[in-house]
Amino acid sequence: MTGSFTRFAVYYAPPPGSELARAGAGWLGWDADAGQAVAHPDLGLDLAQLTATPRKYGLHGTLKPPMRLACPVATFLDGVDTVAQALAPVELGRLSLRALDGFVAIMPQAPQPAPLSDAAARIVQDLDAFRAPLSDDELARRRATPLSPRQDTLLQDWGYPYVLDEFRFHITLSGRLQPAAMPDVLRAAHAWFDPALDAAQVMTDLAVFAEDEAGRFHLIRRFALRG
Repeated sequence: MTGSFTRFAVYYAPPPGSELARAGAGWLGWDADAGQAVAHPDLGLDLAQLTATPRKYGLHGTLKPPMRLACPVATFLDGVDTVAQALAPVELGRLSLRALDGFVAIMPQAPQPAPLSDAAARIVQDLDAFRAPLSDDELARRRATPLSPRQDTLLQDWGYPYVLDEFRFHITLSGRLQPAAMPDVLRAAHAWFDPALDAAQVMTDLAVFAEDEAGRFHLIRRFALRG
Protein backbone atom coordinates (compact mmCIF):
# COMPACT_ATOMS: atom_id res chain seq x y z
CA MET A 1 0.00 0.00 0.00
CA THR A 2 2.69 2.52 0.97
CA GLY A 3 4.62 1.94 -2.26
CA SER A 4 2.18 4.08 -4.30
CA PHE A 5 2.59 7.21 -2.18
CA THR A 6 4.85 10.11 -3.14
CA ARG A 7 5.21 12.17 0.06
CA PHE A 8 4.72 11.57 3.76
CA ALA A 9 3.85 13.91 6.62
CA VAL A 10 3.23 13.78 10.36
CA TYR A 11 0.07 15.56 11.45
CA TYR A 12 -2.24 16.08 14.34
CA ALA A 13 -5.60 14.59 13.35
CA PRO A 14 -8.56 14.36 15.73
CA PRO A 15 -9.47 10.85 16.89
CA PRO A 16 -11.29 8.83 14.24
CA GLY A 17 -15.03 8.97 14.72
CA SER A 18 -14.81 12.01 17.00
CA GLU A 19 -17.19 14.91 16.52
CA LEU A 20 -14.36 17.10 15.23
CA ALA A 21 -13.17 14.45 12.77
CA ARG A 22 -16.68 14.01 11.38
CA ALA A 23 -17.25 17.77 11.13
CA GLY A 24 -13.94 18.27 9.35
CA ALA A 25 -14.54 15.46 6.86
CA GLY A 26 -17.92 16.89 5.93
CA TRP A 27 -16.68 20.46 5.64
CA LEU A 28 -13.70 19.49 3.47
CA GLY A 29 -15.47 16.73 1.54
CA TRP A 30 -12.66 14.26 2.23
CA ASP A 31 -12.23 11.70 5.00
CA ALA A 32 -8.48 10.99 5.06
CA ASP A 33 -8.92 8.23 7.64
CA ALA A 34 -11.36 6.28 5.48
CA GLY A 35 -9.71 7.41 2.24
CA GLN A 36 -12.99 8.47 0.65
CA ALA A 37 -14.98 11.52 -0.41
CA VAL A 38 -17.74 12.82 1.85
CA ALA A 39 -20.78 14.91 0.91
CA HIS A 40 -20.53 18.57 1.89
CA PRO A 41 -23.24 19.95 4.19
CA ASP A 42 -25.60 22.56 2.78
CA LEU A 43 -24.46 25.74 4.50
CA GLY A 44 -25.36 28.20 1.76
CA LEU A 45 -21.78 28.34 0.45
CA ASP A 46 -19.89 26.68 -2.38
CA LEU A 47 -17.85 24.52 -0.02
CA ALA A 48 -16.45 22.45 -2.88
CA GLN A 49 -14.79 25.59 -4.26
CA LEU A 50 -13.88 27.15 -0.89
CA THR A 51 -12.16 24.00 0.36
CA ALA A 52 -10.53 22.82 -2.88
CA THR A 53 -6.99 23.47 -1.62
CA PRO A 54 -7.19 22.04 1.94
CA ARG A 55 -9.40 19.13 0.85
CA LYS A 56 -6.53 17.14 -0.59
CA TYR A 57 -4.66 17.20 2.76
CA GLY A 58 -7.59 16.15 4.97
CA LEU A 59 -8.37 17.70 8.35
CA HIS A 60 -5.03 18.12 10.09
CA GLY A 61 -2.58 20.31 11.93
CA THR A 62 0.91 20.07 10.46
CA LEU A 63 3.74 18.82 12.68
CA LYS A 64 6.28 17.48 10.13
CA PRO A 65 5.36 18.90 6.72
CA PRO A 66 4.98 16.72 3.62
CA MET A 67 8.29 15.41 2.36
CA ARG A 68 9.79 12.90 -0.01
CA LEU A 69 11.61 10.17 1.86
CA ALA A 70 15.32 9.40 1.70
CA CYS A 71 14.74 5.92 3.14
CA PRO A 72 12.33 2.98 2.94
CA VAL A 73 8.85 3.73 4.25
CA ALA A 74 9.21 1.13 7.02
CA THR A 75 12.34 2.88 8.29
CA PHE A 76 10.50 6.20 8.43
CA LEU A 77 7.55 4.65 10.27
CA ASP A 78 9.94 3.13 12.80
CA GLY A 79 11.39 6.62 13.29
CA VAL A 80 7.96 8.10 13.92
CA ASP A 81 7.25 5.34 16.43
CA THR A 82 10.50 6.14 18.25
CA VAL A 83 9.54 9.81 18.52
CA ALA A 84 6.04 8.90 19.71
CA GLN A 85 7.51 6.72 22.46
CA ALA A 86 9.35 9.73 23.85
CA LEU A 87 6.48 12.25 23.74
CA ALA A 88 3.65 12.55 26.26
CA PRO A 89 0.11 13.46 25.16
CA VAL A 90 -0.26 17.20 24.63
CA GLU A 91 -3.15 19.25 25.99
CA LEU A 92 -4.29 21.56 23.18
CA GLY A 93 -6.94 23.27 25.27
CA ARG A 94 -10.00 24.80 23.62
CA LEU A 95 -9.71 25.34 19.90
CA SER A 96 -11.56 28.07 18.03
CA LEU A 97 -12.12 29.42 14.53
CA ARG A 98 -9.93 32.28 13.35
CA ALA A 99 -9.10 34.24 10.23
CA LEU A 100 -5.40 33.52 9.59
CA ASP A 101 -3.59 35.29 6.77
CA GLY A 102 -6.69 35.22 4.58
CA PHE A 103 -7.68 31.65 5.44
CA VAL A 104 -10.21 30.23 7.86
CA ALA A 105 -8.48 28.00 10.39
CA ILE A 106 -8.94 26.29 13.73
CA MET A 107 -6.35 27.40 16.28
CA PRO A 108 -5.77 27.24 20.05
CA GLN A 109 -8.11 29.62 21.82
CA ALA A 110 -5.43 30.61 24.35
CA PRO A 111 -1.79 31.29 23.43
CA GLN A 112 -0.21 28.27 21.77
CA PRO A 113 0.69 25.79 24.54
CA ALA A 114 4.45 25.52 25.11
CA PRO A 115 4.31 21.69 25.22
CA LEU A 116 2.79 21.75 21.73
CA SER A 117 5.55 23.99 20.38
CA ASP A 118 8.19 21.81 22.05
CA ALA A 119 6.68 18.60 20.67
CA ALA A 120 6.44 20.05 17.15
CA ALA A 121 10.09 21.15 17.26
CA ARG A 122 11.23 17.71 18.37
CA ILE A 123 9.18 16.02 15.64
CA VAL A 124 10.67 18.29 12.95
CA GLN A 125 14.23 17.80 14.16
CA ASP A 126 14.16 14.10 15.03
CA LEU A 127 12.53 13.06 11.75
CA ASP A 128 14.59 15.24 9.44
CA ALA A 129 17.17 12.51 8.77
CA PHE A 130 14.44 10.63 6.86
CA ARG A 131 13.69 13.58 4.54
CA ALA A 132 15.02 13.77 1.02
CA PRO A 133 16.54 17.19 0.17
CA LEU A 134 14.29 19.69 -1.55
CA SER A 135 14.68 19.85 -5.29
CA ASP A 136 15.33 23.17 -7.02
CA ASP A 137 11.71 23.18 -8.20
CA GLU A 138 10.45 22.60 -4.65
CA LEU A 139 12.59 25.44 -3.33
CA ALA A 140 11.34 27.74 -6.08
CA ARG A 141 7.70 26.91 -5.32
CA ARG A 142 8.19 27.69 -1.64
CA ARG A 143 9.98 30.93 -2.42
CA ALA A 144 7.17 32.05 -4.72
CA THR A 145 5.47 33.20 -1.51
CA PRO A 146 7.62 35.95 0.04
CA LEU A 147 9.63 34.65 2.99
CA SER A 148 11.53 36.49 5.68
CA PRO A 149 15.28 35.79 5.94
CA ARG A 150 14.57 33.58 8.97
CA GLN A 151 11.89 31.64 7.11
CA ASP A 152 14.21 31.10 4.16
CA THR A 153 16.88 29.74 6.50
CA LEU A 154 14.35 27.34 8.01
CA LEU A 155 13.31 26.27 4.52
CA GLN A 156 16.90 25.41 3.66
CA ASP A 157 17.62 23.71 6.99
CA TRP A 158 14.38 21.81 7.57
CA GLY A 159 12.55 21.77 4.23
CA TYR A 160 9.75 24.11 5.37
CA PRO A 161 9.71 27.78 6.39
CA TYR A 162 7.13 27.64 9.18
CA VAL A 163 8.76 25.42 11.80
CA LEU A 164 10.49 25.90 15.18
CA ASP A 165 10.13 29.57 16.20
CA GLU A 166 7.91 30.24 13.13
CA PHE A 167 5.50 27.40 14.00
CA ARG A 168 1.84 28.31 14.54
CA PHE A 169 -0.45 25.36 15.09
CA HIS A 170 -3.52 25.58 12.86
CA ILE A 171 -6.01 23.41 11.02
CA THR A 172 -6.74 24.98 7.64
CA LEU A 173 -10.37 24.99 6.50
CA SER A 174 -10.33 27.11 3.34
CA GLY A 175 -8.29 28.43 0.50
CA ARG A 176 -7.28 32.11 0.55
CA LEU A 177 -10.42 34.23 0.67
CA GLN A 178 -11.29 37.70 -0.50
CA PRO A 179 -11.76 39.95 2.55
CA ALA A 180 -15.44 40.49 1.69
CA ALA A 181 -16.08 36.72 1.76
CA MET A 182 -14.48 36.09 5.15
CA PRO A 183 -17.46 37.03 7.40
CA ASP A 184 -19.88 34.69 5.61
CA VAL A 185 -17.41 31.80 5.61
CA LEU A 186 -16.65 32.32 9.30
CA ARG A 187 -20.37 32.39 10.14
CA ALA A 188 -20.93 29.11 8.30
CA ALA A 189 -17.85 27.56 9.90
CA HIS A 190 -19.04 28.56 13.38
CA ALA A 191 -22.46 27.05 12.73
CA TRP A 192 -20.86 23.79 11.59
CA PHE A 193 -17.85 23.45 13.89
CA ASP A 194 -18.77 25.11 17.19
CA PRO A 195 -20.45 22.02 18.69
CA ALA A 196 -17.34 19.96 17.88
CA LEU A 197 -15.08 22.59 19.47
CA ASP A 198 -17.01 22.85 22.72
CA ALA A 199 -14.59 20.62 24.66
CA ALA A 200 -10.83 20.91 25.09
CA GLN A 201 -8.78 18.76 22.72
CA VAL A 202 -5.81 16.51 23.43
CA MET A 203 -3.18 15.28 20.97
CA THR A 204 -2.80 11.62 21.88
CA ASP A 205 -0.97 10.32 18.82
CA LEU A 206 1.08 11.18 15.75
CA ALA A 207 -0.84 10.63 12.53
CA VAL A 208 1.21 9.70 9.47
CA PHE A 209 -0.44 10.87 6.24
CA ALA A 210 0.74 9.97 2.75
CA GLU A 211 0.05 11.59 -0.62
CA ASP A 212 -1.24 9.43 -3.46
CA GLU A 213 -0.40 9.97 -7.12
CA ALA A 214 -3.48 12.17 -7.52
CA GLY A 215 -2.26 14.53 -4.78
CA ARG A 216 -4.77 13.36 -2.14
CA PHE A 217 -3.53 12.57 1.38
CA HIS A 218 -4.55 9.44 3.29
CA LEU A 219 -4.02 8.58 6.95
CA ILE A 220 -1.93 5.41 6.98
CA ARG A 221 -0.80 4.95 10.61
CA ARG A 222 -1.29 6.41 14.08
CA PHE A 223 1.39 6.15 16.75
CA ALA A 224 0.23 6.70 20.34
CA LEU A 225 2.18 9.23 22.38
CA ARG A 226 3.46 7.27 25.36
CA GLY A 227 6.34 9.21 26.84
